[in-house]
Amino acid sequence: MPPIRTRSRRATINDVATAAGLSRGTVSRVVNGERYVSDEARIAVEEAIARVGYVRNSAARNLVTQESRAIALIIHEPHSLLFEDPNIGSILLGANAVLSKADYQLVSLIIDSDRDSRRVADYLRGGLVDGAVIVSARASDPIASAVRDIGVPAAFVGHPPGTPDLPYVAIDNAAAARAITRRLMDTGRRRIGMIASAMDRDSGYDRFTGFRDAMGDRFDASLVVEYPLYTYAAGLEGMQELLRRCPGIDGVFASSDAVAAGAMTALQESGRKVPDDVGIVGFDDSSWAVRTRPQLSTVRQPADLLGSTAAELVLAQIRGLPSPVQVLDTTVVWRDSA
Repeated sequence: MPPIRTRSRRATINDVATAAGLSRGTVSRVVNGERYVSDEARIAVEEAIARVGYVRNSAARNLVTQESRAIALIIHEPHSLLFEDPNIGSILLGANAVLSKADYQLVSLIIDSDRDSRRVADYLRGGLVDGAVIVSARASDPIASAVRDIGVPAAFVGHPPGTPDLPYVAIDNAAAARAITRRLMDTGRRRIGMIASAMDRDSGYDRFTGFRDAMGDRFDASLVVEYPLYTYAAGLEGMQELLRRCPGIDGVFASSDAVAAGAMTALQESGRKVPDDVGIVGFDDSSWAVRTRPQLSTVRQPADLLGSTAAELVLAQIRGLPSPVQVLDTTVVWRDSA
């Protein structure tokens, strides 16, 4: 029979003291970065730590300080979408860059069901994180309410209606959608539709509102199709539906770049040329935008800056500093798809 593996004993501060030939109190002062330790003692302790393999017990430290030095990134998306949406990755990296500099660990918590919401809420109540960044919250989102009730410092990326009055960082989705829709209209398109997504979030609903406002009297509700998520599949199916409803459609605002990429595939499969027959624009300026052929006209939103700013808002609350709402700028990036 193979030998039974047992968990090896962790080196303790007493082991370090024995190896260094110093008192436990001296070793503790070195480990905690305190003053009043001679250079000789500090060097001896550091060498002993290396020899015995001592690692400070963060869990024990946290019991004393009541801090976990961890911040949760709560992502309310289906698991499959995490690998399709490049914005989520950029938000994560932006948040992590800020938290790493502040010596905090980022903990990713994914919500794909009501059970996940309950599990994550229980995790937060356990004091295992000092704060939370909430991404892709829905209107009246239960996890957002749980964060408020628990009282953990938190910030939204975006701010859907019906969610608690917590600090947030966002872009003006409505204004950006108006700007790119008007640019599309200026190319002479006459029958313009929209593939709308995520209408239960501020981003999706506000992009629809901006499109509707820009279209004005030319807005046709029959040329708007809705899907729950910002996905390539939504764009593919949505464009096919728009072509059934209006074979002469010549312009489309897709609610994200992934949606626009799917729509472009549907157009090309139907024999329509982009932009000769149909002009199409997206939203995000993500990696999707430069992978399509032709490359996509879109709105650039600073996803990494959204993540880093949200992390800064959480850290400000932990430090007892103001954490005001922040709205970041967007720009229209015009390429060849329209």
